[in-house]
Amino acid sequence: MKPKIIGSFIALLLSTATMLHAQTDSLAIADSSIKTNLINKAPKTEKAPKRLIQIPPKNLIKINLSALLFKSYSLQYERILNRKFSVALQYRMMPETGIPFKSNVLKLIDNEDPDTKKTIEDFKMSNYAITPEVRLYLSRKGFGKGFYFAPFYRFASFTSNQLNVSFTDENDAEQKIKMSGKITSNTFGLAIGAQHFIGKHIVLDWSLVGPHYGSAKGVFSGTPSHSLSADEQNDLRDQLDGIDIPLTTKTVNVSANYASVNIDGPWAGWRFTIGLGVRF
Repeated sequence: MKPKIIGSFIALLLSTATMLHAQTDSLAIADSSIKTNLINKAPKTEKAPKRLIQIPPKNLIKINLSALLFKSYSLQYERILNRKFSVALQYRMMPETGIPFKSNVLKLIDNEDPDTKKTIEDFKMSNYAITPEVRLYLSRKGFGKGFYFAPFYRFASFTSNQLNVSFTDENDAEQKIKMSGKITSNTFGLAIGAQHFIGKHIVLDWSLVGPHYGSAKGVFSGTPSHSLSADEQNDLRDQLDGIDIPLTTKTVNVSANYASVNIDGPWAGWRFTIGLGVRF
């Protein structure tokens, strides 16, 4: 075979191999492009969003509006534990003031007993109470909402520096002895009520049933402005015996230079609430 023909044949082979190689690369690129397009066009599988569990607010702070009727200020904090149970702590404080509904109380006293009326008119006291409780909610919704039963314990302290007791001296003149002291009580009770949520953050709590019963003790004492005669002591003793404190046992001691009233015995009360507060 002539060299010229051999050279032409080799050139033809190289040209053919180059064309085949180029076609192979083009097919590979095209195939890759098709795969990429298919992948991009394939529908993507979206993960289902996780369902968010909304936990209701567990803290409540409430003001007892009904306490204002008795010249007191009352604040309660409640912590929701679960669907059925919560715990609460209430603090009530009354600054030194006259007895609530004084005018109504005076109307109940016999007009022939001016000394008792005068004692009530002059009387001033302060008090505070601490009341922990456990609540059981009966509603299916629960978490602090609906009807509840709430057994509670209450510690209360009543203090007065303005217990003025009148008596008659030997000259038939009116005299006064100023007595001071305090009474502390420990009682247990049961409150029945309902709590409602207004919107997301407002709460209305009412309980009209809340009797409590226990015991109390205390002493009030004072020193007269002068040494008392036997007749003056008897008259002062009669006046102190006439002070009515329901349910309790009262012991009166009077001497020439000292007088006291010791109180010890049962103690009862009635608790009711109209509370307005916030949830957070």
